[in-house]
Amino acid sequence: MTESQNSDAFVAFERVQKSYDGETLVVKDLNLSMPKGEFLTMLGPSGSGKTTCLMMLAGFETATHGKILLDGVSINNIPPHKRGIGMVFQNYALFPHMTVAENLSFPLEVRKQGKSEREEKVRRALDMVQMGDFGNRRPAQLSGGQQQRVALARALVFEPELVLMDEPLGALDKQLREHMQFEITNLAHELGITTVYVTHDQTEALTMSDRVAVFDDGRIQQIAAPDVLYESPENSFVAQFIGENNTLEGTIKEIKGDLAVVELDDGELIDAKPVNVSKPGERTTISIRPERVEVDVKKLGDKAHTLKAEVAEFIYMGDVFRTRLKVAGKDDFIIKTRNSADQQRLKPGEQVEIGWLPEDCRALDAV
Repeated sequence: MTESQNSDAFVAFERVQKSYDGETLVVKDLNLSMPKGEFLTMLGPSGSGKTTCLMMLAGFETATHGKILLDGVSINNIPPHKRGIGMVFQNYALFPHMTVAENLSFPLEVRKQGKSEREEKVRRALDMVQMGDFGNRRPAQLSGGQQQRVALARALVFEPELVLMDEPLGALDKQLREHMQFEITNLAHELGITTVYVTHDQTEALTMSDRVAVFDDGRIQQIAAPDVLYESPENSFVAQFIGENNTLEGTIKEIKGDLAVVELDDGELIDAKPVNVSKPGERTTISIRPERVEVDVKKLGDKAHTLKAEVAEFIYMGDVFRTRLKVAGKDDFIIKTRNSADQQRLKPGEQVEIGWLPEDCRALDAV
C-alpha cells in the first residue's frame, strides 16, 4: 500500500525498504506520512515489520533503501542521540544504580543543560506522571506500573517533539495496562507530542490511536482511523486481524451497482458490499462483524438478508451474550448480543433465523 506524501508531514517514510541479509525484505517499499501531534499506532503480528520501522525511525536500524524525514529533513545518517526523539521500551530500560530523579536527569545532562534547569524539568516531568514523591527511590523499589511511568517521564523530560513507544505496556496486568493506555493518550494530546506506538494488541491500538497502520508481510495493509479500520476493512487480513469477524466463503455471481450477489459454498445466495472483488466468477471471503448479526430479524426491515442457523454454544460473558452458530456449513459463526432484560438466551440445538443488512456484509479477497 502506498500513501500519498503530504508536504506538511512531520514524520515521513519515502519508499523505505529494509533487508538484513541482502535478499529478503522485512519492510517493503513503505510510504507513510504523519502530521505533527498525531498519535499513530503500528499494529501487526510478530515479524510483520512494525518494530523494524520504529527502530529505523529511532536510528537503531539503517534503511536499506529510501528516505526517512523528520520535519522535512532527512535523518537517515543522523545518529540516534542526535535525533531528539524520546523512546519508551517494554522493559523500561531504567538505570538500576540511579534514583528516579537521576534517571530523568541523565538525558538532560547529555544535552548539557544546567543544574537548576534540569531540576525544574525533572520535577515537572515526574508531576506529569503523578510520581512527584518518588524522585529519591531506585527502580527496584518501584512496582511495574511505577517503573513504566518513570520510563514515560524520562522520554518526555527533554521535551521531544516525537516519542516512540515499543510495546510499553506489555509487561503490565490488564487493569493497570488499560489505565495507562488512557494516561499515555491524554498526556500525548495535552502536550501536542507526535507519537508512534508499536503493539500487537488490537484493543490497545483501537482505544489509543488517531490512526492505526496495520502491518503484514512488511507492508501496510491499511492505514485509517480506528472506527474506519474496524467497520470498513479493505482486505481479508485486516478484517480478520482487527476484532472478531465472521467469514463465509463463496463465489461472485453478479455485481450490480454497490451490491454483489454471492453464492456461498453451500449454495445460498446473499447480497454483500463488493470491496476488492470486481467480476463474476471470483472467489470471495464474506466478512460480517458478530455485533451486526441480528437474531430478531424483524428489527432489520425488508432489506435484510436472512439465513437459517443452529445454535451450537451459548456463552454468558456478563455484559454480552456470545453465541456460536452453525451457519452455511460452518460451525464457528459468532453473534454477540447485549445482556438486556428482553434479550433472548439461545439454547444449544435450537433452530433460529439470523439476518444482517447488506451494507454490513463485505465481499473481500479470498483468503
